[in-house]
Amino acid sequence: MTAHSAIGAPPAVAHGGRLDAARRLYPDAPQPWIDLSTGVNPRAYPLPRLADDVFTRLPDDDAFAALESAARRNYSAPAGVDIVAGAGTQAFIQLLPRVFPAKRVAALGFTYAEHAACWAASGAKVDVVETLDALADADVGVIVNPNNPDGRVLEAEEILFTAKRMSQRDRLLIVDESFMDFTPERSVAPFADDPALVVLRSFGKAYGLPGLRLGFALSSRARAAKLRAALGPWAVSGPALAIGASALADDSWRAGAAQAAMRDAARLDALLTRAGFQIAGGTTLFRLAAHPHAARWFARLAARGVLTRAFAEKPEWLRFGLPGNDAAWSRLAEVLECVDGG
Repeated sequence: MTAHSAIGAPPAVAHGGRLDAARRLYPDAPQPWIDLSTGVNPRAYPLPRLADDVFTRLPDDDAFAALESAARRNYSAPAGVDIVAGAGTQAFIQLLPRVFPAKRVAALGFTYAEHAACWAASGAKVDVVETLDALADADVGVIVNPNNPDGRVLEAEEILFTAKRMSQRDRLLIVDESFMDFTPERSVAPFADDPALVVLRSFGKAYGLPGLRLGFALSSRARAAKLRAALGPWAVSGPALAIGASALADDSWRAGAAQAAMRDAARLDALLTRAGFQIAGGTTLFRLAAHPHAARWFARLAARGVLTRAFAEKPEWLRFGLPGNDAAWSRLAEVLECVDGG
C-alpha cells in the first residue's frame, strides 16, 4: 500500500467527532447525540480557576517553562530530552515534514492516516509496512504506539533498537504516543534524547480536553531547536499553558482517570460482545470491534443518535469510545440490545 501526492496541502482525512456531518445525515436522530467516534476521555480534567491575565496578555517564557517542566516530570523525560509545546499533536504531524524533509517514509501498519497524508503532501513517497526492519530502511519511520485504531503496542526495547539503527544513518523515527498516558511504563519518552527519535504526546485525549489544542514533541536538543524555530512565538495559548501545567502535575487525577477508563473499557467490551461484535483491539480510551455487518450497525446506531467511527479501508470495523455518563451507557445498551445487527 503506497500513498503519494504532489507537493501541496494534505488530502482530507476522515476523523471522528464530526457531529455536524452526522446531524445533517441523520436529522431525525434523537438528541442529544452520544459521540463515541473519538478516543477522548469523557471524564474531562476539572478546569482550574484561571487568572485574567492568561487571556489579556501574550504568553510569556515563564508560562512555557512551567508547562514544559510539568510535562518533563509527567513523561519521565531526563535532562537531555528537550520538550516543545505546540497546538496539539496534529500541529507537529504537519510540521515535521517541513522541518525534516525526506524522500522515503514508512509508517508501521494500518494507522492514523494524518502521518502518511502530511508526508505525502510534502512530496515524499510513503509506504505502509508491516515490520520494524522495513521501517528502519526508510529515511523517516513512523510508529503510532499504542496504535490507533487497533491498540497494538510495541515494547520500548523494540522501538529503541530500531531508533539506534536509524540514528547510525542519520535518519528519523517518529513515535506517536498520543494514547500512552494511562500506560506510561510502555513509553519511550525517557529515551527521546536519542538523535533519531521524536516522540509525540497528546494532552487532550487522556485529559478529555481536545478543544484546548495542546501537545508535545520530545527529542534531542538539536531537533527541538528546529521545531521551536518553525513554530515561532506563542505557539500555545495562555489558557492552554495554565491548564496544561495544572493537569500534568496532578498525579492523583491521572491515576484515578486511568482506573476509571480501564473499568469502562471492560464494561464496553462486555456490552459489545453480547451484541455479537468481536473485540479486535483498542486501548482503555477506545475499543475496536469487528462485525460482518459493521456498516449496517453504524447506520442503525447513528439513526438512534449514537456516533461511532467507521473505516472505509476496514469495512468490518467500528471503533467505540467510552460513554461519559449513566444516561449514555443506558442509551447505548438499549440500542445494542434492541437492534438486530445481522
